[in-house]
Amino acid sequence: MDAPAAALPESVTTHVLKDGRTAYLIGTAHVSRHSVDDVRATIAALKPDAVCVELCPARHSAMLQRDTWQQMNIFRVIREKKAAFLLAQLVLSSFYRRIGDQLGVQPGAEMLEAVRQCEQTGAALVLADRAVDITLKRVWSALSLWNKLKMMVHLLAGLFVTEKIDAQLVEDMKNKDQLESILATFTEAFPEIKRRLIDERDAVLAHNIRSAPGHTIVAVVGAGHVPGIVRSLDCAERVDQFLELPQRSRLGSLLKWSIPVGIAGLVVLGFFRGGLDHTVESIYIWVLVNGALSALGAAIALAHPLTILACFVGAPITSLNPMIAAGWVGGLVQAWVRKPTVADLENLPESIATFGGFWKNPACRILLVVVLANIGSSLGTFISGGWIFARAM
Repeated sequence: MDAPAAALPESVTTHVLKDGRTAYLIGTAHVSRHSVDDVRATIAALKPDAVCVELCPARHSAMLQRDTWQQMNIFRVIREKKAAFLLAQLVLSSFYRRIGDQLGVQPGAEMLEAVRQCEQTGAALVLADRAVDITLKRVWSALSLWNKLKMMVHLLAGLFVTEKIDAQLVEDMKNKDQLESILATFTEAFPEIKRRLIDERDAVLAHNIRSAPGHTIVAVVGAGHVPGIVRSLDCAERVDQFLELPQRSRLGSLLKWSIPVGIAGLVVLGFFRGGLDHTVESIYIWVLVNGALSALGAAIALAHPLTILACFVGAPITSLNPMIAAGWVGGLVQAWVRKPTVADLENLPESIATFGGFWKNPACRILLVVVLANIGSSLGTFISGGWIFARAM
């Protein structure tokens, strides 16, 4: 017998599915003591057949296995082009960890409580979220080059946020109207992201909640997802398309190669218009601007001098080859001259709790080298390319 709605916390939204089963959505804040209490009280009152949590298998494993970082292969991360994605996860984890430290709550504690309640009550545990790597890659592929740079700046700027966050503010964020306002502001800055980061996951979460076994289902999700999930629960929308990695378009590949071809064409055009001296000067501009800005990015990451030199030498070359990036070269050199130890990897969760920790921990510093050197090289490509274009015309 289902508990009456009045006996449930205010954060619970009740929705009757088309087949007569009932889903109870607990809208949580990921660093809230009250959310942990709401999860415990709701499951105790309803004794559900299944509990769905906003976790994918990888995130579930990372929360339960604290030695996950020890198993990371930094060389593989760079070779597989995952450095930016990993740094993004670390920055977001750092934000939640700092809030959690201020409030005395472990980030994701409400999800862990839901998992514990499943173990105690025998309810089926459903990992209802989409794989985090698919989400990040789909988000990244939706961004233009400019927005990719802007997003990395936003993420890196998040490292500088040090103000205290009031516990009441976290609870206030659980209010649906405020959350929708926050999402609206976020959408204005990156309109192409909301669909892939929020809307698609709402559909995936709703699909997995509908597919959960039993008559009474509890779903523990971030409060911002509740309105979208409710809208999607009664829809028979196919989610297969949302579970696929983005396909690389031929147009995208052609555009990548258009930059080196265009630069080469401008240099040749400059030769016919200004002679050999003009061409040599254009080459100097390309090498010095591209190399200097990439090296500057590595220097900001406090990279080893050999790494900075590698970025300076490599950037003008890698910018002409879309298959390689200056940051990857710099990251591999940094990992070679200062390979992270097991202790460095073990200390990652503590390191990311502070701004300085990102620069002091060798593993984090490698990721910063990759990202900042790539940003510098990209800026160098546009600046030097525009300069060469202006000289050739």
